[in-house]
Amino acid sequence: MGARRPRTGHDWKLLAESCTALLERLPQLVDEHLRQLTVHSPVYGQVLPHDQQWREAEEAMRIGIETLSAPRDSPRRDLEHAEDTGRRRARQGLPLDLLVHAYRSAGYLLWDALVDGTAGREPERLTALMRSTTMVWSAVDAQAQTASEAYRATEAELRRRTDEQLQALLDALLEGQATPGLAARAAAGLDLPEHGPYAVVVLRAERREPDERPVRGAGLRFIWRMRADGEVGVVALAPGQGLDGVARVLAGRCSGPGGISPVVPGLAELGRARRLAELALRTCPPDGTAVVRLDQRMPTALVVSQPELADRLVADVFGALLELEPADRAVLLGTLDGWLACEGSAGRAAARLYCHRNTVFNRLRRLEQLTSRSLARPRDLIEMTLALDAYRLSGVRR
Repeated sequence: MGARRPRTGHDWKLLAESCTALLERLPQLVDEHLRQLTVHSPVYGQVLPHDQQWREAEEAMRIGIETLSAPRDSPRRDLEHAEDTGRRRARQGLPLDLLVHAYRSAGYLLWDALVDGTAGREPERLTALMRSTTMVWSAVDAQAQTASEAYRATEAELRRRTDEQLQALLDALLEGQATPGLAARAAAGLDLPEHGPYAVVVLRAERREPDERPVRGAGLRFIWRMRADGEVGVVALAPGQGLDGVARVLAGRCSGPGGISPVVPGLAELGRARRLAELALRTCPPDGTAVVRLDQRMPTALVVSQPELADRLVADVFGALLELEPADRAVLLGTLDGWLACEGSAGRAAARLYCHRNTVFNRLRRLEQLTSRSLARPRDLIEMTLALDAYRLSGVRR
């Protein structure tokens, strides 16, 4: 087969005449185009009213036909229209594959109409049309591609705006804003129940890896927000579910320190839950690695929530102890901490501290002498326990 004969100016003239004749049949072509689209998918008719869809299809097909016969250096009105259509269809919610199909379907319809309108005429006109095949389908491809790119860009922008709006709603809830309807809007946007069990997790920023944050687990759903000093997670629990599952999931995925709030009954209570989770976090020592629950750290939380009183408690209870050499003081306080962790068992504390049982007793007696308190008296024991917590957490307050 010889080389294809290039399209001439005469070919262009014949194509223009065919396109002019095609414009006279445009209303019937639009009707057929919309019929074919509805047969392909009923979604087309659900996106736009029929009259508006007909007007837009007529404009697009008319511009497409006129572009085929326009001079080579003419502005590409068809691509401008395709870009506008792509943006508009993204905002209207038409699936991208249906948008592309509409362009392909219109291209097939117009091409068949061109061929049919030429078939009964002189062979020269049909031959000229065949030499224009590549140009015609290149125009259809360019229109579909331009519309697709505009669609994707608009879709990404809409998604970004939606994400920002949802993040703003979530931030407002976590800040405890009492705006009417806020919880309902957030529930709809985040696909969460407005009323139901929730908890909040606060994680300090240091040593955090991006993939440490759980998203789901043990029937829980986590929604995270980055902050300058850490991360805040909203945890949606199943009805009747407590905090044990939350603690287990976090222990397996997150290095501390962190705090878990008590359960609250709905999205409107997230501000209070966030404050309680932050209070739980404050009960972690400066070098802590655990994610702790507030309901299991209540005495310590009382201490850290009143820093001025906590300082006075440390000074009153450990006054003489604080005058010791740091190493000596650390041994005595470490022994008290170990003895409390072992529930008052000197034997278990000795194993924990790698010393003899009598050594534990001797250190505790010395501690009692320095503090003028007895570990056998409940009130004195409470004071010494709270003072120890306040002393260990003093670095957090400073």
